[in-house]
Amino acid sequence: MAFHKIDLQGWARKEYYDHYFSAVPCTYSMTVKLDITALRRQGVKLYPAMLYALTTVVNRHEEFRTALNEAGEPGIYDRMLPCYTVFHRDSETFSNIWTEYDPDFTRFLHRYEQDLQTYGSLPGMEPKPHTPGNTFPVSMVPWASFEGFNLNLRNGYDYLLPIFTMGRYYTQQDRCLLPLAVQVHHAVCDGFHLCRFVTELQALLDRAETFGGA
Repeated sequence: MAFHKIDLQGWARKEYYDHYFSAVPCTYSMTVKLDITALRRQGVKLYPAMLYALTTVVNRHEEFRTALNEAGEPGIYDRMLPCYTVFHRDSETFSNIWTEYDPDFTRFLHRYEQDLQTYGSLPGMEPKPHTPGNTFPVSMVPWASFEGFNLNLRNGYDYLLPIFTMGRYYTQQDRCLLPLAVQVHHAVCDGFHLCRFVTELQALLDRAETFGGA
């Protein structure tokens, strides 16, 4: 993991960063319906497949890897890892687990399954120790679908990384749709960047070879 501090004076985004981080602090969210028909037809496990797809596209673009260091300075991680929720039915609580990303889905799936086997049944919010700074949060609410989802974070104006929340997928005509809410910080991510992310994510989900298909 490497964190590269941004040269603010030479940063093309400095004016926008100053405006949306300090002058008018602004985060926003958008909910989209992803078509996961091709993914479901392959019979791939949904949660790890979505974690893989989200991380793949996150790692393509700097605006989704921009964060603050301990000194409050903005910088860009060279790569990101997913930190995702696992539900405990007995206590009706959850844990956050992170998994090392691999551009090969089969290897990523193996790492995910190992982490789930080792830490998935352990109580507490962070049963897997030493969560690195280059993780972004992903959660799933599989009990209900939704048209919109928004997080209200008291200190959210200091959090620059994206936050993803998935809902319950459903069938509409002959398509399988999955609601995805994305929360971002306007200081580093505009509507253009978020729409590009969703477009690339959908394209990745449409490709059978993404998850080992022919």
